[in-house]
Amino acid sequence: MKLLKTTLDNIKPLDKDAVEMAWKHIDNLTKPIGSLGILEEIGARFAGITGKLHNKVKKKNIVIMAADNGVVEEGVSCAPKFITKVVTENFTRGITGVCVLAKQAGADLTIVDIGVDADFNNPKILNKKIAYGTKNIAKEAAMSYEDAIRAVEVGIEVVDKLVMDGVDLLGTGEMGIGNTTTSAAVLCALSGLSPDIVVGKGAGLTDEQHKNKINVVKKALETNKPDRNDPIDVISKVGGFDIAGLTGCFLAAAKNRVPIVIDGFISSAAALCAVRLNPLVKDYIFPSHLSAEPGAVYMMKELGLEPMINLKMRLGEGSGCPLAFMIIEAALAIVNEMGTFEEANIVNDFLIDIREK
Repeated sequence: MKLLKTTLDNIKPLDKDAVEMAWKHIDNLTKPIGSLGILEEIGARFAGITGKLHNKVKKKNIVIMAADNGVVEEGVSCAPKFITKVVTENFTRGITGVCVLAKQAGADLTIVDIGVDADFNNPKILNKKIAYGTKNIAKEAAMSYEDAIRAVEVGIEVVDKLVMDGVDLLGTGEMGIGNTTTSAAVLCALSGLSPDIVVGKGAGLTDEQHKNKINVVKKALETNKPDRNDPIDVISKVGGFDIAGLTGCFLAAAKNRVPIVIDGFISSAAALCAVRLNPLVKDYIFPSHLSAEPGAVYMMKELGLEPMINLKMRLGEGSGCPLAFMIIEAALAIVNEMGTFEEANIVNDFLIDIREK
């Protein structure tokens, strides 16, 4: 618990002076005030994170937490459990969706076995296994409170090491059959929302299977009674090792003052846990896309954040992060390279600021 506590204690607010300086500069660029919308907000917040007006990303990395979930016993997924192992291996072969998109964006992957129900003999997969999957949340707690903390600290350790190696923009991904079920349970536990509105069909379910999945989440909440005021308790009772590990990634990114991108529904659950542990974490998070999972809208409302894009994606893996990386780098290019009114020999006294305050 020492690493978790130290990390929480060392998360600081954005540099307000840098944010103010960035907005002053952005509003003086040759364009109508606010006309580049969220790109401007990204540029200003990035400055607040780093403390510098001009920023350039040198090294991008998407951390993929892989783990199995005991709740698959309840028939909540159309895919068999062994797919977790197969896809985790395939990340190292460069053939999955996130691999292709990450290559396009010039980003690296860090693949972490934090709880897959299998052993790997692959140097490209970090062995940080807490256990061979979680227990069935419909019958008992997913893991012990102590193991939840250990899993969060794995995420902290992984990100601390990446930052030491020069990574200055992070993404979050996951692999684990059944993890839309655990993520929905985490959201319900932290928000009080009903499983009826947040539980989706994941990788694909029939209507009858979907009803079963909703009932499984209800049963998990009733059986375990997670404490909404304690995110670690929520993770340990109805979450997964992947969610716990990603929670640590968000915390460590904030501690290290490095921006971090949410992929979709599962990494949003981890982001929500991190923000509930320390609200300052929110300022370091950039959501990539609006997942097609029905609970994604509610996840964003709970976080108070707005996704950059909506491409109706629901792959997971971290596949939204490379797209967000390219948008973030475009925002930084605007701050760095666009001319000011003075440089363009334009008097801007005719401009009106129509942005909502």
